[in-house]
This record gives sequence, C-alpha cells and structure tokens, in this order.
Amino acid sequence: MNWSTIKYFLREARISLARNRLLSLATATTVSICIFILGMAILLFMNSGELIEKLESDVEIVAFLDEDLTLRERNQLEERLKKHPGVLSVSFVSRDKALASLEKKLGQGEYDLLATLEGNNPLPDSFRIKGENPRQVEQLAKELAGMQGISKLRYGQEVVRQLFAATRWVRIISVFIVVFLGVAAVFLVATTIRLTIFSRRKEIYIMKLVGATNRFIRAPFFLEGIALAGAGTVFALICLYLGYHYLLENIQPALAFQPLINDDRVLLNLFLGLGGAGIGLGIIGTFISVNRFLNV
Repeated sequence: MNWSTIKYFLREARISLARNRLLSLATATTVSICIFILGMAILLFMNSGELIEKLESDVEIVAFLDEDLTLRERNQLEERLKKHPGVLSVSFVSRDKALASLEKKLGQGEYDLLATLEGNNPLPDSFRIKGENPRQVEQLAKELAGMQGISKLRYGQEVVRQLFAATRWVRIISVFIVVFLGVAAVFLVATTIRLTIFSRRKEIYIMKLVGATNRFIRAPFFLEGIALAGAGTVFALICLYLGYHYLLENIQPALAFQPLINDDRVLLNLFLGLGGAGIGLGIIGTFISVNRFLNV
C-alpha cells in the first residue's frame, strides 16, 4: 500500500465524517457513553474488591485463656501459636485492656464500667490470632481449640460464613456486570456504525461494481470507526477522570472505613486499557457492520 492510497483513504474518511455529521456524532456519543459506564463499573469492581479484601483480612480468632494460666505458661502458649501452621500473627490482650476497650465502645468513657461491676473484671486474658488465609479460619480454629491453656475460642462462625458467601457473590456479580457491559458496548457501537454504513450502501455497491476489493472498501470505514471511537473514548476518559477525582476530593472523607483506590499507576493502567477498549470497539463494530454490506 503506497502513500497515495493512504492519503486517499484518509481523505475519504474525512469527507464521510463531514458529510454525515449527525450519525458521526451519534457514533462517538455511543462509544463515549459505553466507555464511561464500563469504566465506572470497573472502578466499582476494583473498589469493592479492595473492601472485600479488607473485610476478609479483619477476620480473626479470639482465644480466651484459662484463669490460672501463669506468665510462663502464657508465653509458651504464645510461642506455640505463632509457630502453628497457618497462623499469621498473634497479639496478647490483657483483661484490663479488654475491659477498657469494652467501656469505650459502650459509653465512650462516660461512666466507669469497672465501678459498676464492683471492682470485679469478668473478662479473661486473650490472644487475637490472624490466619494466613482468612477463608481457612474455621479449620484453623478447630486445630487450635485443643491447645492447653485455651478455655474458649471465638471467631463469629456464622458471621464469617455469611461474609465469605456474600463476598463470593459480589465478585461473581461484579464480573458478570463488567462482561455484560462490554458485550452491550460492542452491540451498541456496531448498531450505530451500521446505521452510518447503511446510509452509504449504494456507494459500497458502486465500488464493488467497478472492481474494488473488500479490503479497499473497508479501509476508509475502519479509519472512520477508529476516529469516532477515539474521539468518544477521549471524552469519556476526561469525564471519568473528573468524576472520580471529584469522588476522591469530596466523598472520600466520609468513607474513612474504606479508602478509594488512589494509586496513579493502577488508574493509568485502567485508563490505557479503556482507551484500547474504545478503539477496539470502533474496529470490531466497523468490521461487523461493513461485512454485512460487502455481500450486496
């Protein structure tokens, strides 16, 4: 393919875009909306994934210790726990610290809980144990239950099961939504581009009559598709960046429990991926639409 042919394709694409302003605008707008919605869905998926990982990492086992456990025995038990397969970390919580924590949760320090209990602290000393794999916490609890010095274990069995069931469904639904939006975007873009090409079906027919090859006919349409998809994608990415930046600046302070993703490298990779997806939508949509009319 020589330079004169390339210039011809570029000129034809430019003339076609100028001649079909409304359909070109409709195509670019469709691409822009699809990429924007797809980007929002992916950002939601990524942030929900971060929240799920945080919730799962907070799952821990509380091992309540025997009342008559000596300091030496407690230290030995702590060493055994740390060396146990599947244990990530072990931290000691004294009965006094546990009472202070409970008092803070109940009344934010407005009254003396210990005085209410007439000086008797009913809470035992305990170890807070985190597992290497939060999803194996139930099995880990069964293994630790028989250790000497531990009177009782608590890890919220039903809550943990419900949490993991919920997070599994959130992941499945999120992936389904992203895939569905991707397929819908291809369909919408292909349909819009097809309308543009349909208005020029006579032109395609004449080109085939004079002996133009399918590749020669496709080329200007592909350039149009790439140009329109590129313009729509750039606009969508600008809106997505401004919208997400607004969330980071104004909504993030209210979400102290779950920081939004603010990693420049992660966001750059996402935007580059969406840019490639937008161009891909234009190419795929054009390919699907043009092929239908090459058989006239």
